[in-house]
Amino acid sequence: MSSFRERNDRKSQTGKNRSQNFVDKPKGPPGKPVQDVRRDDDRRDKPQFKQKPKANYEGWLWGVHAVEAALKNSSRQGPIKLFLSEERTKSAPPALFKRQDIRISSLQMSEISRLLPPDAVHQGMALHAPVLEGDSLDDLMERDAKNGLHVILMLDQVTDPQNIGAIFRSSAAFGVKGLVMQDRHSPPLQGVLAKTAVGAVDVVPFARVTNLSRALETLNEQGYVSVGLAGEGEFNLHDLLAQQGWGETLKKLVLVLGAEGEGIRRLVAEHCDHLARIPMPGGFESLNVSHAASISLYEVCARR
Repeated sequence: MSSFRERNDRKSQTGKNRSQNFVDKPKGPPGKPVQDVRRDDDRRDKPQFKQKPKANYEGWLWGVHAVEAALKNSSRQGPIKLFLSEERTKSAPPALFKRQDIRISSLQMSEISRLLPPDAVHQGMALHAPVLEGDSLDDLMERDAKNGLHVILMLDQVTDPQNIGAIFRSSAAFGVKGLVMQDRHSPPLQGVLAKTAVGAVDVVPFARVTNLSRALETLNEQGYVSVGLAGEGEFNLHDLLAQQGWGETLKKLVLVLGAEGEGIRRLVAEHCDHLARIPMPGGFESLNVSHAASISLYEVCARR
């Protein structure tokens, strides 16, 4: 069977079939050329494909831990739309639904899935609310710290949502005082990022700043010592912390981590007080940034 184009392409219709095709041409109304009629017929016959509008997933959270943490966070602004499966409606703690700015809908699992990105593992819970905007750098510095230690984690151009979500989770586990990110290069705290963080985005304070180098200057003025994690660091992290008297004379620390591959940018590294490395006796040259964050936070927050 010939294709649609072959039947209507005049260039391919030569030789003995030419006269037959001439006879079969549709006759147009008086005053209108036949070729215009053919062009109109072609447009009518060809299927019209409309571009599907791009889905907007702004403000969506899903998964039991992420949603429950968001509902418990009194600083999270409404209005909040909560979507629950029938099973979750029966089993979820009633205390989660006492907010005044919440509207709850019970849906089938498949209906919740249609609201979310493909492959979103929602576990029968999804929430839509304004995206968290974060605190100011001054707010992070003023917060009380556990055990008198003030640890802030700074991310330089780390953009992968799953890595940032994992870093939030580790920060919550080790009691980090706050995260600092650059506003231009960090994704919103929602979706896959929040799911990976299993609720930590609503537990760990964070701030977005315009310039990381200036933020380091501000922190330094307030007594913080900054350590950038880099393979070319003169000392390993453990030895450097001991040398600086961490936990004794030094109790305010900023850990700076850069994106995988590029690492910390030159200007940011120049504003760090020290550069340190994580020793890797196995000979492998680098770690995933979220793994490097976990190891560093264990060294800083747990080993002392």
